[in-house]
Amino acid sequence: MLYQQTLEKLIAMRLPGMAEALARWKDTQAKSVDINPLDLVGLLAEAEWLYRENRKLKGRLHKAAFRQQAAIEDIDYAHHRGLLKQVVLELSSSGWVPAAKNLIITGPTGIGKSYLACAFGHKACRDGYTVVYRRVSRLFDELARARADGSIQILQRRLAKAQVLILDDFGPQPLTASERRDLLDVLEDRYGVTATIITSQLEPDHWHGVIADETLADSICDRLVHNAHRLKLRGESMRKAKEAKPALTKPTKSEK
Repeated sequence: MLYQQTLEKLIAMRLPGMAEALARWKDTQAKSVDINPLDLVGLLAEAEWLYRENRKLKGRLHKAAFRQQAAIEDIDYAHHRGLLKQVVLELSSSGWVPAAKNLIITGPTGIGKSYLACAFGHKACRDGYTVVYRRVSRLFDELARARADGSIQILQRRLAKAQVLILDDFGPQPLTASERRDLLDVLEDRYGVTATIITSQLEPDHWHGVIADETLADSICDRLVHNAHRLKLRGESMRKAKEAKPALTKPTKSEK
C-alpha cells in the first residue's frame, strides 16, 4: 500500500522520472538487490534529473528544426575532403559557443557542409545550448513575411536569443537590398553575444560580390569572419561518390 501511495504522490508532484525508476526498482532490483534508503533516494533523484534533461534536449532539438539528422559521432572521415578529425573533435566540445565565436564551413556542393553544420548544432543542443537552423533563402522569406504581418520584432528577438544560429547555403545568388539589411540586422544583434554557423560554396573573399554593396559587405563580413573557426572542404561530391559505388551482389556461377 505504501508503494502505491508513494507512486501516486510522485506522479501528482510531476516527478515522472522518479516514479518510473521506483516502478522499475520494485519490479526488478527490489527482489534481488539489498539497497539502503539513502542509495535508493539517490538513484531516484538521478533518474528524475536524467528524465528532465532528456526532455529539455528533445525540446531544443525540436525548436532547432534541423534539416537532417546528424551527429558528430557519425561524421565520415574516409572521404578525402580535407576534414581533420582532431579539429572536429576540438570544435565538438562546443567551447566556441559561450565564447561567441562563429564557424564558417565552405566547399563545393555535395561535400557535406550542411551535415557538418547540423552535427555541430546537434552537439550544441546536447551540451545545453539553444540552436536555430535556417537555410538562408528561407530565412529571408520568413523575415519578409514577418515584416508584412507585423511580427518582425518577435522573429528578430528569437534569432538573437538563439545561442547558435545556423545559416545554411549562403551565396547561391546576389542579395537584394532588403536581404542585405535583414542579414546585417540579424548579425548585428548576435555579434559578440552568440555564435553563428554559416555554410557556403564560396570562400569569404568572394562574399562581397554576393552581398553586392561594398559598405554593407564590409559590415556583414566583419561580423561573420572576425574570430571565426574555419573548415575549408575540398574534393569530389560525396553524393556522386556514393552513387558511383557499385552495389554488392552475389557472385554468379561464372564469377565463382
